[in-house]
Parts: sequence; structure tokens; C-alpha cells
Amino acid sequence: MNDQDLLRYSRQILLPGFGIEGQERLRASRVLIVGLGGLGSPVAMYLAAAGVGRLLLADFDAVDLSNLQRQIVHASDRIGMPKVDSAMVTLKALNPEVELVPVKPSLTPERLPELVGQVDLVVDGCDNFPTRFAINAACFAAGVPLVSGAAIRTEGQVSAFSGRAGGPCYRCLYPDDGSLDETCSANGVLAPVVGIIGSVQATEAIKILTGFGTPLFGRLLLLDAAAMEWRGLRLPADPACPICAARG
Repeated sequence: MNDQDLLRYSRQILLPGFGIEGQERLRASRVLIVGLGGLGSPVAMYLAAAGVGRLLLADFDAVDLSNLQRQIVHASDRIGMPKVDSAMVTLKALNPEVELVPVKPSLTPERLPELVGQVDLVVDGCDNFPTRFAINAACFAAGVPLVSGAAIRTEGQVSAFSGRAGGPCYRCLYPDDGSLDETCSANGVLAPVVGIIGSVQATEAIKILTGFGTPLFGRLLLLDAAAMEWRGLRLPADPACPICAARG
């Protein structure tokens, strides 16, 4: 680590229990971020700024005017640009030392295991259940930690899953059908709510990658931003879960 690195990351390095060792772990880490929308925007920006060595950026969509109210990694002059390309412009300007890997095609259950096998952690910022379930299955099969977040209207939730036998997975939290249409386009969302949830996701990712603090494994955080209240719930493993029960 050179003098420029020590200066750039000095405020993290000063944290008790973090230090240069924690910063070196971040630099050696590889993270897949799925979705560069309202959640993925702050996740990508904070992980890049924090010095994660390699970020795989997955999104098949293009920037739309309606995104800009909350998807802060994008800008007005990039409307119509693929979100991956737009995010790379912002992240390169934020921290040119981070390696950015674009992943533009839609993620399929067949392709996900290959990508998950290349990283140390996955952050899920997508907005549909089929993709979330596929990400969860790939992470658990590979034993790769997953940080999951969701936000709608003025509500949000965050959890983390270790990918280890005996702990819960995302499918323990939700039924398999996932048929409810809970998207921002259908229900609306208050812009800072996705920023809050995405920031918590980034925090959890950094903690897991560095061994700093206590991750949200086996716990679920729920935010009611209208009342500005947080609730924390224990999340046990489902003994009937088709993904993690067989390995429990």
C-alpha cells in the first residue's frame, strides 16, 4: 500500500479493528453487484470508494429519465446509455484504482454459478423474485455470502446470508412463487429509502469481506421510513427449505 492509498483510505484504516489489514482484505476482494438501480447505485459507489479491488457490475437495462430520482450512479446526460456503462463512468471518476468488470447480458440460472464462482461476495440489488431466487441458489451452492436488500414505497429491508450449512438462505424468507408485483414502477418509492438500504448493504459487504464487526447473518432489518423506525428480527433456517435444508 503506497502513500496515496494510505491517504485515500485513512479514515477507514483509523477504525479500531479495521486497520491496514482490513484495507488490504478489501483490495484483494471481488464482489458481484446485481442491479445498478436504486439499491445498486449506493452499493457500487460506496464499495468502489472504500477500495474493493474488483467489482463485477451486472445490469441489462439502460438509463431512463424516471430512474434519475433515486439511481444516483447515473446522470441526465447518460439517458439511453446501458446502466453498466453509465455506472462505470461514475465509479472510474470516484476511484480509478478499482477494477470494473461489465456484465451486461441478463443473468440466467446457467450463467450465475460461473459468475458467483469468481467472487468473494454477492450484493443483490435487483427487483424481481426469479432473479433473487436464482442468485440465492447460486450463492448457497458455492458457499459465497449474499447481502440482500429491497425497498418499496417508504419501506425497506436488509439481510445477509453466509452461504454456509446450518444458516438460513433467502428462500427461508420468501415462498417460491414470488408472484406479487412489488416494483418501484408499480408502487412508487421515496428516493432516500433506497439510498438508506443500499448504504446498509454496502456496510454489510465491507464487514463480511474484512471480518469487521458482526454481520447480519440470521437477522433481518426492517425499515419504516415514514415513521423512521427500524425493527430487527431473527431469521431461522427453514427445515423445509429446498435450497439450504438439504445441506443443513
